[in-house]
Amino acid sequence: MKSIHLFAATPLIALLAACGGEATSGDGAETPEGPPPAEIAERQDNYEAIGDAFKLIREELETDTPDMAAIQGAAGDINTRLQRVPDLFPEGSSMEAGYDTEALAVIWEDPDGFAEATQNAIAASEEMVAAAATGDPAAVGEQVGNLGLNGCKACHDKFRVDDD
Repeated sequence: MKSIHLFAATPLIALLAACGGEATSGDGAETPEGPPPAEIAERQDNYEAIGDAFKLIREELETDTPDMAAIQGAAGDINTRLQRVPDLFPEGSSMEAGYDTEALAVIWEDPDGFAEATQNAIAASEEMVAAAATGDPAAVGEQVGNLGLNGCKACHDKFRVDDD
C-alpha cells in the first residue's frame, strides 16, 4: 500500500532519475588541447548509473508490493557510486574548459563547498540505505526525498550547469 510520503516524494524521485548523463555542448568554451580526462566519461557513466538506480527505486515504490531487495540493492549502488564522486573531478575538467560536460568551474573555485555538498549527498545516501534495510517503503520514500533535496539538488544548483 502506498503512503502519502511516497506520493510527496515522487516529484523528487523523478528529478533524481534525471541525474544521469551530463553531456552538453561546451558552447562558448575554447577547445581544449588533447583528449578529455578519462574521469569525465567515468563520472558521466557513474551519474547515469545513479539515475538508473533512482529510476528502479521510483518504479518499485510506485507498485503495490515494492521489491525491497531490489530497492536495497539500488540504494547501496547509489551510495557506493556517490563515494566515488570526489575522485571523478580532476581540476580543469569543466565545461568552461571546453569539455562535453555539465560540471562548472566553480567546483574547483570552491573546493570546500563541493566537498561539503558531496559529503552531504553521501550521508543522505547512507540514510537511504538504512531506510531500505528496514523494509519500509514509506521510510525509503522519505529518504529519497532527503537525498534529492539535500544531496543531488543542493550540488546541482551550484556546481552543475542549469540545463532547464
